[in-house]
Amino acid sequence: MERIGILGGTFDPPHLGHLLIAEEVRLAMDLQEVWFIPTYTPPHKTASKTSAQDRIQMLHLATKSNPHFKVNTIEIERTGKSYTVDTMKELQKLHPEKEFYFIIGADMVEYLPNWHKVDELFSLVRFVGVKRSGYQLVTEYPITEIDIPMIDISSSMLRNWLRRKRSVHYIVPEPVISYIKEKDLYEYNRSN
Repeated sequence: MERIGILGGTFDPPHLGHLLIAEEVRLAMDLQEVWFIPTYTPPHKTASKTSAQDRIQMLHLATKSNPHFKVNTIEIERTGKSYTVDTMKELQKLHPEKEFYFIIGADMVEYLPNWHKVDELFSLVRFVGVKRSGYQLVTEYPITEIDIPMIDISSSMLRNWLRRKRSVHYIVPEPVISYIKEKDLYEYNRSN
């Protein structure tokens, strides 16, 4: 059975932390691929100000150099708030020959008791947790822990940097930076 990692998020913008997590988990868990699934509207956040199409395009640019990375738009196509349990049910229906591993950071591990239908979700997919600065991987749920090099960055931090015209080189893939400039995302080209 083919083993597939799932990395969900808004990816607003995608950054090297996302790519590092995906590659480290892929290697540690012997996954054939990692699917990046951008959410339309996550249940625990406000809607992204960046369009779904821009976030999808940035993800394609960020992942294109790795043949094991794929972008899957299942949640964007569904629109509205996305619950992981619904996504996993649909993915299992579409791909019964695949075994899925849902990758989450330690910040989301702490939040698991609040996830929609979390017990049902654990019957559908194996969870893989990666460490994140300031969070512990402590939970009553069965999670495979993977140690990866720590990079303490977040998309919200990068959006703030971009608005302030601070460089994100070496943190955001160069093709994504070019796209941000071209599309004037995050008010990058606007004067203060």
